[in-house]
Amino acid sequence: MSTLYITDLDATLLNTDAKISRFTADTINALIEKGVKFSFATARSDETALKVTGGLVPNVPIVVYTGAFLVDPKTREKIVSHFMNKREIDAVKEAVRRFRQIPIVYSVLEGREKFIYDMSIATDNMKKFVKDREKGTRNHPVEGGFESTLIGDIFYFAFIEPKEVLEPVYEFLREKCNCLFQPDNYTDNWFLEVMAEKATKANAALELKSMLGCDKMVAFGDGINDIPLLRAADEGYAVANAEDKLKEIATGIIGHCDEDAVAKWLTENSGY
Repeated sequence: MSTLYITDLDATLLNTDAKISRFTADTINALIEKGVKFSFATARSDETALKVTGGLVPNVPIVVYTGAFLVDPKTREKIVSHFMNKREIDAVKEAVRRFRQIPIVYSVLEGREKFIYDMSIATDNMKKFVKDREKGTRNHPVEGGFESTLIGDIFYFAFIEPKEVLEPVYEFLREKCNCLFQPDNYTDNWFLEVMAEKATKANAALELKSMLGCDKMVAFGDGINDIPLLRAADEGYAVANAEDKLKEIATGIIGHCDEDAVAKWLTENSGY
C-alpha cells in the first residue's frame, strides 16, 4: 500500500520558534530516501516554506498558500493553481467598501507571485507585515488606492488586524468566499484569509494523493484550520500543542512540536 504523509508546518513540523530541528530534517530526509512520500501543507508561500524547512527536501509536490497551489519543491513549478473568480473578488471589494478594512492582495504577475499593497492606505499592521518582508522578491507596491492592487491573477487576500476588528468582515465574507479566520502564531493579530473555493489544504492534499496514486493519506496538524485536512485523511494526528477542537477529531495525539513529534511518529509508524 502506498501512503502519502502530509503535515502542517508552523507549530506542527516546525517548533514554536518557527524553525525545523536538525533531527527532524535528517530523519525525514532519510525516510524520503527510503521511499516515503512526504509533503507539507502550509499557508506560507513556497519561498518562505522552503526557507524555514532548511535542509528538508520533499520528494513530491508541496501545498502552499493554504491550497492555492501545488508546487514542485525542486523546480518551483506550479503544478496545480486555484485562482479567485470575479464573484469572489467582487465580494472582497464590497467588504472593503463596507468595513473600511484593507487586505494585502496576492497575485501572479508575469508568472511570479507578488503581494500587492498601496502603502498610503496601509494600516500599521500591514506596514509591519510588509517591512518584515521588504527584502523578499514578492513585494509589489502600487499607488492609486485599493482598486489599483487588483491586478494579475488573484489567488489570495490577507486582512491582518485584531480579532474584534476583523470579525464583522469575516461574518460578511464567510458565506460568499472560502475564508479562514485564525490567530497569528507569532503576534497578537488575527489573519482573515480569503481564497478561491477549491483552495484548501484538504482539497490540495486529496489532489496530490490522487496524482501520486496513493492508497492512503496520513496528515498532521495543530490548528483549527487543519480540521478539514485531518478529516480528509485516512488517519489524522494532532500534536500535543494543538487546539482542542483538532484533538477532538484526530485519530490520535502525538508529541509536542518542540519534541520532533512528526519525525518520531514517522520513524515508528511508516514501516521504513
